[in-house]
Amino acid sequence: MRHVSCVVSSCPGLRLMGCSKWRAALNLGHLRVQSKLSVFFTMIILFTYLFYCLNGYCDSLPRPVYDQQSNHQNKITLKDGASQQEKITHNASQVFREQMSDFSDGSSDNISIANTFGSKKFPQAIIIGVKKGGTRALLEFLRIHPDVRAVGSEPHFFDRFYDKGLDWYRNLMPRTLEGQITMEKTPSYFITKEAPRRVFSMSRHTKLIVVVRDPVTRAVSDYTQTLTKSPGLPSFQNLAFRNATTGLIDTTWSAVRIGIYAKHLENWLRFFPLSRLLFVSGERLVTDPAGEMGRVQDFLGLKRVVTDKHFYFNQTKGFPCLKKPEGSSRPRCLGKSKGRPHPQIPSEVLHRLRDFYRPFNLKFYQMTGHDFGWD
Repeated sequence: MRHVSCVVSSCPGLRLMGCSKWRAALNLGHLRVQSKLSVFFTMIILFTYLFYCLNGYCDSLPRPVYDQQSNHQNKITLKDGASQQEKITHNASQVFREQMSDFSDGSSDNISIANTFGSKKFPQAIIIGVKKGGTRALLEFLRIHPDVRAVGSEPHFFDRFYDKGLDWYRNLMPRTLEGQITMEKTPSYFITKEAPRRVFSMSRHTKLIVVVRDPVTRAVSDYTQTLTKSPGLPSFQNLAFRNATTGLIDTTWSAVRIGIYAKHLENWLRFFPLSRLLFVSGERLVTDPAGEMGRVQDFLGLKRVVTDKHFYFNQTKGFPCLKKPEGSSRPRCLGKSKGRPHPQIPSEVLHRLRDFYRPFNLKFYQMTGHDFGWD
């Protein structure tokens, strides 16, 4: 207080006030300055925190958990309430998606807010099969839709990596806003015995899509794909028959076994009602992609955004491609691995294989209530 004493002694006015009053005034001013600084720094911290939350960096916010007991399909509930980010972005994103749905250009990337928005959820719909049935085409067509967000590669969680846990699986998913659907495709799920129970354990409300194709044509396509990777592979007929003389089919060969659709479907119907499954015709996906996509969008509860304006038929490849997106130099078709020419298979072999599949096909028609016309 040496400085205070000097000031008081040099000024008659302050001498009247006295040292005690001067000290009190000085302390009060000091406290006010401290209070203002505290408020200032607190506001800086709050604004910084809010900025990072709005950009998706708040890992500490509550994470979404799928409500398996919900009576409403695709409903997501959150632990300890909805995240701040979703509350803020919901209204704006809803208007944005409704406006943009009319301007989808067929690009492989979904129209959405920046990918740091939204949250990672378990898939509400899964394309579970079948291999060489047209699953890749279906997924690419669906990704045009602004309300669909899908994993590009096949996760194989329910058949190969289940031991990694549900948190690992959910982390593979893209971020979605409220009203968007998370999807994935892994065709081998349909023939995996444990897959139905595992998917059901994740959510009984999951919608399941199965793309099916004439099992004889599918088997030849499967063989063709394997042949490109292993040129020394035995002939199709040598693999298809246990005994060529008697015509006994080898059902242990995966190319044949996958096509016994009725057997695999029985396994899924032990856990899911038929209403939870949609069966897409692989043939119609080629001849009438817009019509088949209309069924898929209805099943998923989506607005019919993907229509015939998005497709044209590629005569060289023999299947539909997506029309040229705005700003792109060329149309988008599936890769070179799609539309390969099939090797020549003796007609007698194909007839025998068709006879083998016929009773299974009829049972499959009966189970699904749909005649796919393979016979």
